[in-house]
Amino acid sequence: MKNLKRILESQREELKVLDVSSLCTRKEEQELQLDSNLAQVVIGVRRSGKSTLCQKVLIEKGVHFAYVNFDDERLRNAKTDDLDDVVQMLYEIYGDFTHLFLDEIQNVKDWPLFVNRLLRQKMHLVITGSNANLLSGELATHLTGRYHQIELFPFSFSEICRIGNVNMTSSSVKALGLRQHALAKYIMEGGFPELITEPEINRHDYLQTLLKAVIDKDICKRYKVRYKKTLSELANKMLDWFCQEKSYNDVTDELGIQSVHTTKNYIDYLQNAYLLYILPKFSLKSKEKTMARKAYAIDPAFIDEHDQALLTESYGLRLENVVALEIARRINSDYQQVYYLRKNKEFEVDFVVVERSHVKELIQVTYDFSNPTDKLYKREIEGLTRGSALTHCDNLTLIVMYGETGTIEYDGKKIRVVSAVDWLIEN
Repeated sequence: MKNLKRILESQREELKVLDVSSLCTRKEEQELQLDSNLAQVVIGVRRSGKSTLCQKVLIEKGVHFAYVNFDDERLRNAKTDDLDDVVQMLYEIYGDFTHLFLDEIQNVKDWPLFVNRLLRQKMHLVITGSNANLLSGELATHLTGRYHQIELFPFSFSEICRIGNVNMTSSSVKALGLRQHALAKYIMEGGFPELITEPEINRHDYLQTLLKAVIDKDICKRYKVRYKKTLSELANKMLDWFCQEKSYNDVTDELGIQSVHTTKNYIDYLQNAYLLYILPKFSLKSKEKTMARKAYAIDPAFIDEHDQALLTESYGLRLENVVALEIARRINSDYQQVYYLRKNKEFEVDFVVVERSHVKELIQVTYDFSNPTDKLYKREIEGLTRGSALTHCDNLTLIVMYGETGTIEYDGKKIRVVSAVDWLIEN
């Protein structure tokens, strides 16, 4: 490859300017097992901090590692046949390294075969990528369990508090007010790391460029999408419909897409690229689980920063979106799943957490519970109690932005009412 040494040396220079002492510690760092013979795979939406997290752990652990970023436009034409040349050049630049960090290697065709060969040679590998299907699907096919997967989202609310030095434990009036202020800002602006740590960045341009990169690089290029305009329109509409139940048929009809099959594929692509977090409907009937979905933006920032976005504050829905993402961070996908529950128009429960086929918890979210009306009580509290009767789960939680907290007893059920601030930072 032309100028390969110069490219890899310039990428090494970029590593040298990283000051890991100034970076926020993230819980996913503990999941990276650098001594393991399994490939350590970190996946998530673009710009969520995957590369920085891996670099931070590698540097702090003091291992001798080499680095190559395949999302570099100078390596956009890299092919499988070039990878041996890349590794040879890395040895020339770094010396005899013990760990190899492959950033966005999904951009190279047939990369799992190359990774498999390195693992057979006992190389310790750290890999990042921005497409769940590409990584988990192809890794599962070629590596047959020889990898450990870690999902990374943009900053959580507790991470935002640590970065902004917001006191998360004091019960003083000032501390309580500042935590509420931080959450009000977070549900509107989200947690993309660069927008938090580099405030001089133009927020609108950054998010527009990011959204375009996700669609162009992580979806259209990967899946060879023929109707890019339709996909873009669907992405924008799904972001407008955040927290709303939509069936594949509804979406197909409203956007005039040619087939339900195309709609389903496109929504799967958006989920695999971590633009959307999709919840299926809970039901004892497996067929119903495939008919309807609720979509959440992978970060609140995307809700009003996309083409022709509906300009609405919708604080309650934004809070629900934040809770959905926090649940996604906390569950173990190996044995836990999340659904929403809706019984026709009778009642709804925002989140149903299932563990090994048993319903573990029902969670409801409401913004203002400071002066609950009969209508609000019927929608939120009765939704939980009726959901409890249906699922035989008595672990009931109501998360509120404003309102009294504690325990409510209703219809023979006890409901824990917790402030959104406390719930988001309690773990």
